[in-house]
Amino acid sequence: MRRLLATVVLSLTMFGAVAAPPAFIAADVPEARLAGEGEYTWFGMRIYRAQLWVGANGYQGVASATAPFVLELRYARALDGKKIAEASHEQMQKLGVGTEQQRLAWLATMQRIFPDVKEDQRIAGAYRAGIAPGVRFYLDGKVLADVSDGDFARAFFAIWLSPDSTAPKLRAALLQSAAPLP
Repeated sequence: MRRLLATVVLSLTMFGAVAAPPAFIAADVPEARLAGEGEYTWFGMRIYRAQLWVGANGYQGVASATAPFVLELRYARALDGKKIAEASHEQMQKLGVGTEQQRLAWLATMQRIFPDVKEDQRIAGAYRAGIAPGVRFYLDGKVLADVSDGDFARAFFAIWLSPDSTAPKLRAALLQSAAPLP
């Protein structure tokens, strides 16, 4: 029986079946499923692997009141938290989201929240849909901080999910299976 079970698990893994989401994702996104994943590279260097987890309502944009999601980044190299915050701020500027004053406040928030990361560490952001949208950040599945600012949440996730993202191939990979379930 064990041998049969091991064969089934191996077969599912080989054919791309996805394991259950980590507990912290399941807590933020009921019925969580992997919508898509891809890599972000910069001048040929692998920076991180991204995964987008959605629920039964799929991805409906960062203004959705009913469709929470989690975007998780697994870093391929050590990075300074301040540099991660600055790169995020730069992307928000390129997208033209928020006012300059908002972006400066968001930069300060990200500099306070984002830790230095080592290779293979994960930072995740959970979009909290609803009346008071916001984002909860995690480091390796442990809560880092909650930001209850819907404008910030929309601007942050726009970096990867906006049609105007500077990483359109990664965006397409993340949204590959993000439609609502029938």
